[in-house]
Amino acid sequence: MKPIVLVTEPLASEPAQWLAQECQVIQAAPGHANFITAAPHAQGLAIRTATRVDAQLLNQLPQLKVIARAGVGLDHIDLAQCKARGVRVVHTPDANTQAVVEYVLALVMDAIRPRVFLSSPVDALEWEQTRDELTATRQLNEMTFGILGLGRIGKRIAQVLGALGCDVLFHDLMEIDNAVRHGAQKTSVEELFARSDILSIHIDGRESNHAFINSSLIQRMKPNVTFINTSRGRVVNHDALAQFLAANPGAQALLDVHDPEPFLADSPLIGMANAHLAPHLASRTETAVRNMSWVVRDLVAILQGREACHEFKLLADTNS
Repeated sequence: MKPIVLVTEPLASEPAQWLAQECQVIQAAPGHANFITAAPHAQGLAIRTATRVDAQLLNQLPQLKVIARAGVGLDHIDLAQCKARGVRVVHTPDANTQAVVEYVLALVMDAIRPRVFLSSPVDALEWEQTRDELTATRQLNEMTFGILGLGRIGKRIAQVLGALGCDVLFHDLMEIDNAVRHGAQKTSVEELFARSDILSIHIDGRESNHAFINSSLIQRMKPNVTFINTSRGRVVNHDALAQFLAANPGAQALLDVHDPEPFLADSPLIGMANAHLAPHLASRTETAVRNMSWVVRDLVAILQGREACHEFKLLADTNS
């Protein structure tokens, strides 16, 4: 008998077809009748971002051996509960790095280089007026780029923005070797927020990071800052950010992640001219989605008694 694997969110086509050859796959979200029926017998669980794995869900999965997260962040998985139950966790830590770095760069260019495309001829006066109106006020080599969290994505962004001429600052709780900083200079979190012309957030959504970017830090930002978040929505106090944006119309926030997702009608940022809300697009390239979906290889490896390539090690204090 092939092991039963529950898939709660769609995977890319090729990995999904491969998984179906190796396992008995049931695609159903928690709460769906098919999920409830299969849960007592499932040995594997494949999820993406929307499925929260807590004690209540794990109670429905008494034979579960492995959770495969098609993506990077694990903050929606109760790792302590997994450890207590002997459930192993695999993920894809570098599958979407390139996609996110490209997306951040696209947001930066949107923010600093206004542009328009003409669909019809204009006279010389309008031509010159348009060029004057769309003249960028600053170039990247005149700006300081701040990175909160110098992990895989943060390091690549430091490399790219440094190559474009930015002075790059970062703050991270970990000691980062000079050899992999790509010239980025470490500073305190307070100085990072105060000095950055563009500030990009790359910390995870663990409980201790909830609302880490609080009113005190936000109020330190420059009045014309560009604030970018492609990490997790919950790390930012959005009420404080909305107050800052209202008081500083020259600032702008480019937010790809929200809390909750999709964001609700009561979000304080909706309708603000200098708040731009995207539907979590940073990792949405076909390549990245496929790379993340191939987490099923590690899921099957564990079910077949082999070692996984990217198993998250469940240590004593897994949620810290």
